[in-house]
Amino acid sequence: MTGANADGDHGVLEHLLLADHPRAVRIALVLLAISLGLFVAMAIPVGRDAIDAMDRHIYDLTFPVKWGPLTALAHGLDFLGSAYFVWPVRALGAAHFTAKRRWRALTVWLGAAALSEPFIGTLKEAYDRARPPQALVAEVTGSFPSGHSVAGSVMALALVICFVGAGPKRRNLEIAAAAFALLMGGSRIYLGAHWFTDVAAGVAFGAACTLAVAAAAQWYVAQRAMRHAVDDDPAV
Repeated sequence: MTGANADGDHGVLEHLLLADHPRAVRIALVLLAISLGLFVAMAIPVGRDAIDAMDRHIYDLTFPVKWGPLTALAHGLDFLGSAYFVWPVRALGAAHFTAKRRWRALTVWLGAAALSEPFIGTLKEAYDRARPPQALVAEVTGSFPSGHSVAGSVMALALVICFVGAGPKRRNLEIAAAAFALLMGGSRIYLGAHWFTDVAAGVAFGAACTLAVAAAAQWYVAQRAMRHAVDDDPAV
């Protein structure tokens, strides 16, 4: 299990994407349920009215609170979640995994983006939610869901899953990735670019897509390893 295999990866264990892909599936389903619940609630007038009232209350409490260093950090995160940064990083990552012939990691790296990105513009147009009345950044698209939050959670989780082997030593990085996704979402609220619900739906949806793709890739690896083990067993 440590020798190079047909697709160029160096064994199932050396580049294990997930230590427990069934658990990742369960987490992905919970996150997907959260995002879908918000999508459905926003589509129902009574649900949207309740969400609008809650979001406006949160906005009124948080937007007036401003501090120079936090504002600078939020503007930095605004750039990190933009297409000007995200897509070049994705291209570099794809080139790296292609050069290393790490096809499973490449699948997750690009697959998570391919699964999540097309929905952002479609959902924004479908819901056509107005942005908060005041903001520190200029935005022209719809508010729901937050594209920065989707991209931030996908990028942070994919970086850890694809570049660091699964196991106990990765736990702190997984926590850091989750914290970054939440920080990215919080920065959108701080800047007044999005309502709270936009961010919650975006973070949950992006994380669900990333974990789902990684779990599917790891499941495929496990099934293939089992088939090879059966084929190589002389007793079978």
